[in-house]
Amino acid sequence: MTDAAVTNPAPQNPAVDDLVQPFQIEASHLRGRMVRLGPTLDEILARHAYPDAVAKFLGETMTLAVLLSSMLKYEGIFTLQTKGDGPIKLMVADVTSVGDVRAYAQFDEEELRKAGDDVDIAPAPALLGKGHIAFTVDQGQNTDRYQGIVELYGKTLADCVQHYFRQSEQIDTGVTVSVGRSDQGHWRAGGIMLQRLPEQQPGAGGAQLSSDSEDGWRRAMVLMASTTSDELLDPDLRANDLLFRLFHEDGVRVWPPSHLRFGCRCSRERVVTMLSNLPRAEVETMKVEGTDEVEVVCQFCSTAYRFDEAALDKVYEGKDDPSA
Repeated sequence: MTDAAVTNPAPQNPAVDDLVQPFQIEASHLRGRMVRLGPTLDEILARHAYPDAVAKFLGETMTLAVLLSSMLKYEGIFTLQTKGDGPIKLMVADVTSVGDVRAYAQFDEEELRKAGDDVDIAPAPALLGKGHIAFTVDQGQNTDRYQGIVELYGKTLADCVQHYFRQSEQIDTGVTVSVGRSDQGHWRAGGIMLQRLPEQQPGAGGAQLSSDSEDGWRRAMVLMASTTSDELLDPDLRANDLLFRLFHEDGVRVWPPSHLRFGCRCSRERVVTMLSNLPRAEVETMKVEGTDEVEVVCQFCSTAYRFDEAALDKVYEGKDDPSA
C-alpha cells in the first residue's frame, strides 16, 4: 500500500463525499480515520419519513458505524446497534467490508414529542433512555461472531462509543461527529476518530504508555476538538485539507481512501425463504387490508415485496406447512 504525507493539501482523489480517509499523526503515531457521508446518507434517510431528530441521530449512528468498522480488518458485516427504553427504541447501522452501508430506526412518535428541548442538551439519554450499545462483526459461516455490548453512558452517541472502548477494550479513543442538512436540504455527515494503542516498552514486560505518548494524545484531542461542525460538513472542504488544517504541525500521513455507497441485501428470494418458514395460516393474516396480497417491507430500504395467492402457492409449493 502506498502512502503520502500531507505536506500539500491538494488530494489525489477529488471526491469529497462517501469515503473513509485513513491517516496517522506522525509525531505521536496515533492512528485515525475521517469519514464523509453525503449522497449515501441522504439516500438512506430519504427512504424513510423520519422526524429530523431521529434522522440526525441515525446519521450519527451510520457515521460511527463506518468509523468503527474502518478500524477493523474483517470480511463480512459490521453492525452497530442501540437499544433503549427512550423514544428511539432501536437503531441499526451495518457496513460491509466492501463499503455497502444501510440503516434504520424504530421510534415512538408520542414519546419523541415529549422529549422536547432535552434532545438538544443531552440527545443520547433523551432519545435512547436506558439501554445498551452493541458492536457485532459477522464474517459468515464457519467463523465465530464477535460482539461487544456496553451500557449506554454519555450525553451523545459518540460519548457512548468512547465509554465502550474505555470499559471493554481499554483503548483510548477520541471521536467527534456532526450531522446536518446542506443549504439545499440534503443530509450530510462527517466524523473523525483517533485511537492510541499501548506501546510495547523494551524490558517492561507488557504494554505501557510513555509520558511523550500521553502528551501527544492530549494534544491530538485538543486539536481534534477544535474542528467545527461547519468544517466537518462543508462539501467544499476536502478530507485531506481538513486533516492538514488540524494536524499539520505534528505531521499527518494519509493512505488511499475507501469509498462507501448505499447497499441493501434484501431480495425477493430472501423474503420467499422467510415466508416459507412460517405457517401458511400466519402468512395469510399479513395480507394488506382490502386486498388478497401479502406485503413485506424491508426495514432498511423500504422496498415492498408483494405476493398474491398465486405467488404464495409457489412459495409453499413442494414444502410441508410448518404449522402441520
